[in-house]
Amino acid sequence: MSRPNIIYLHSHNTGTFIQPYGHAVPTPNMQQLAEQGITFRKAFAAAPTCSPSRASFLSGMYAHSAGMLGLAHRGFSMNDPKQHIVGVLKANGYVTALSGVEHTFPALTSVGYDHVASSLDTNYTETEGQPDEADGAIAFLNQTHDKPFFLSVGLNETHRPFPKADPDRYPAEDPRYAVPPSPLPDTPETRADAADFKAAARIMDEKFGRVLEAVDRNGMADNTLIFCFADHGLQFPRNMCNLTDHGSHVYCFARGPGGFSGGRVIDDLISLVDLVPTAYDVAGIDCPDFVQGRSLRPLVESGTSVRDEIFCEVNYHAAYEPMRSVRTKRYNYIRRYDGRDRHVLPNMDDTPTKSYILEQDWESYPREPEMLFDLTFDPHEAHNIVDRPDAGAILEDMRSRLDRWMRETGDPLTDSPHVAAPSGSKVNNVDGLSPREEPETVE
Repeated sequence: MSRPNIIYLHSHNTGTFIQPYGHAVPTPNMQQLAEQGITFRKAFAAAPTCSPSRASFLSGMYAHSAGMLGLAHRGFSMNDPKQHIVGVLKANGYVTALSGVEHTFPALTSVGYDHVASSLDTNYTETEGQPDEADGAIAFLNQTHDKPFFLSVGLNETHRPFPKADPDRYPAEDPRYAVPPSPLPDTPETRADAADFKAAARIMDEKFGRVLEAVDRNGMADNTLIFCFADHGLQFPRNMCNLTDHGSHVYCFARGPGGFSGGRVIDDLISLVDLVPTAYDVAGIDCPDFVQGRSLRPLVESGTSVRDEIFCEVNYHAAYEPMRSVRTKRYNYIRRYDGRDRHVLPNMDDTPTKSYILEQDWESYPREPEMLFDLTFDPHEAHNIVDRPDAGAILEDMRSRLDRWMRETGDPLTDSPHVAAPSGSKVNNVDGLSPREEPETVE
């Protein structure tokens, strides 16, 4: 068999808030993909923020190892384009293409795609007028291909601003019967916000459906490995940019050669850093030494777990908020490094839900420097057990796991609680209220 085509279908800020994960958010095309391939129920981003997560799932490296400590449109960048999947696949005879969001370098040309069908990205106003992400991908798929290809399709959905819910045509979007994501209160304000998210998810699913139809129509399905996933959690307060599962837990489906078929559900832990080495494995490409993820083929083919812990990190989003975490099947341990007892509000986008919880005096709620959650009895991570005497051995084990990973990966927080932003990058004041406030330019 010739080397497989590889397609990434990824969305913005979706978490697991879709139909195949049990939510009342209709996504029929993604449901069909789940039933045809593999659904990973315990998939996690390596970072709950945009560019760091994307750098990870496009390199197979943790964000700090790849050099991506913040947001590309604010001046942060990966260290080396040769570590990007595009560089490795091109060196092994692949044609590479992008349609939609990339967000790993300030300048898209740094990545080196052979074809850019669309660079539409809400973070870059100059991309307005670019083709729809799905239309660009379909145009590429409709071409004649004499070499294997890698196609990255990055949707802007479900990034804010959301379209307005349309319950007259889509009854599931009726805010009267919507439920906001955990751990947010159920109020008219949050229900309306959740209903608008459903409208964005409907558009997301329709776009993915059109791309998948083009794969099938062009006779590519049998030799195309497809990964479909979210970059991180929802763009709601207490979700993205947090190291609880609300920020890092993502949907992830895979379909194609290498055993990714049959409508199976896998409950083992996986990280999005594992997608790149899996793609290399299925394609028969030697995995570069810098790759830190692990191929999922042993898990898919024989049920052999590839990891018993997940690591996640935050450095810069709009403002600096250094955090690290390690999650096992049973526990999630989170450590902050900034010594603050106040929330970093610029790292939460301005939304109706944010306005509501701020009106309820959310700023006065404590911000704990160290957290340990028992995910069996506290799946919503509401009860920190770090000070419970009977959790002492567990706490020491989780601390040790995190410290070891930080040392092994050369984490800059190992040596100092402050990691400098690059010259020219734009960073908000941690004591601000909104990411829309004027940032400072780092000298």
